[in-house]
Amino acid sequence: MNTEQDAGIRKGRGRPKTFDRESALDKALELFWRHGYEGTSLADLVEATGAKAPTLYAEFTNKEGMFRAAVDRYTEKFARQSEAALICPESCVASGVENYFRSTAACFTDGKKPGGCFFICTSSTLSADSTEVAEMLRNRHSNQEQHLLTFLQARQAAGELDANTSVSALAAYLCCLLQGMSVRAREGATRAELDTLIDTLMLQWPVLSRLGC
Repeated sequence: MNTEQDAGIRKGRGRPKTFDRESALDKALELFWRHGYEGTSLADLVEATGAKAPTLYAEFTNKEGMFRAAVDRYTEKFARQSEAALICPESCVASGVENYFRSTAACFTDGKKPGGCFFICTSSTLSADSTEVAEMLRNRHSNQEQHLLTFLQARQAAGELDANTSVSALAAYLCCLLQGMSVRAREGATRAELDTLIDTLMLQWPVLSRLGC
């Protein structure tokens, strides 16, 4: 073996693996989802992702930075799926709401990840010291309600809801129901059990859609 070949082999050995950011975030997301923000340590993240601590610091700055990135990852992977079901232009307002809830129930109980909503599960375990993280999660909750409100306002403007319906009250009610479904899923409720709640919601829809009239 000549010197050039030997040098090439030595160079190939020990070449660092490329950091897979998305794979690391998926593993971090599940860890935060299962144990909460404060219940997850940097050592846990290092073990779960297989990356060294300096690599994680270089990519995310600190644990909070990685949590914020995991929040964005959750929104990208799961929350937008339900939102797409809601705003489908081919669906009437009732079907849009039902599709949104069915899609969310499927996400909450698919068995491949921790049950319930990532935002709700992690915010419920925060201490008073995690004010910035808590504020970020509150904003995410507000965004969910705002998204529902925007959808209902658009359908009201199109004449699908009575002009006197309080769409803000309806959006707030729907968000409360979603939060309750998340808690039930976290406690082990099945997809069928959540679907029963959605069946009840849709039976009540004719009355709910006239709130404030």
